[in-house]
Amino acid sequence: MQHYFIPTIRAAIKLQQHDPATAIDLLRGTAKYDLVVTRSFDFIYPAYIRGLAYLELGDGRSAAAQFQKLIDNPGFTVRHVTGPLAWLQLGRAQKMMGDEASARKWYEDFLALWKDADPDVPIYQQAKAEYAKLRK
Repeated sequence: MQHYFIPTIRAAIKLQQHDPATAIDLLRGTAKYDLVVTRSFDFIYPAYIRGLAYLELGDGRSAAAQFQKLIDNPGFTVRHVTGPLAWLQLGRAQKMMGDEASARKWYEDFLALWKDADPDVPIYQQAKAEYAKLRK
């Protein structure tokens, strides 16, 4: 609880308050538990939140490393939205680093996976719009 859940929840709150540096600080101690089965957060959630915080800070390389953890461990994320969203976030991180070819690939993978999603889901609409800009 003290080393995984509480810091992750507090970091998510800080991220909603647009304080990514504090979110990252709160999650420093959780990194060693990223691949631990908790029976509640078995989807590498601290790494996902950490990745979002790095994106908000403009650190694409660090963000990509966090999202890659989710992609490399699909057994943890197969039944949770953070798994496929990691593909989209990795595309965003790659774009931030200037690797548009790689970014397009991750966007394409995400959009292929979500091809049957409700078209009104905001994150899906954002991904499609961002991908359209990458293709130009």
